[in-house]
Amino acid sequence: MSEPIVFISHNKLKEGKLDALNKVNQESFQLIKEQKPGTVVFLGYLGQESDDLTFVHVFPDAEAMDLHFEGAQERAKRAYEFMQPLSMEIYGSPSDGVLEMMKQIAESGVSVRIDADHLGGFL
Repeated sequence: MSEPIVFISHNKLKEGKLDALNKVNQESFQLIKEQKPGTVVFLGYLGQESDDLTFVHVFPDAEAMDLHFEGAQERAKRAYEFMQPLSMEIYGSPSDGVLEMMKQIAESGVSVRIDADHLGGFL
């Protein structure tokens, strides 16, 4: 049985980059909506301090998450011109490929948390 996966990234906005980030985000949101139909939720939030950024993604299963992560390094490289990754969280059981990617990200100094055991609920 496939289970949903939630991916949350926490980032710090670089000074003076909000307008540029907003432009890139709108392009990214549209691109993901068109090209990654398994990404059922993709939301961005700006914190009260105006430099905390959180992005929430939800996938119906690991296969949809894999599809989303195809090309993610290129998208992240562009986004990291405007923000610095701080931490990432995964709730659910991603594929071995995504786990390997998260291991590499953790080795770069970004905190990664994975809670794999889905206890129930619905999407």
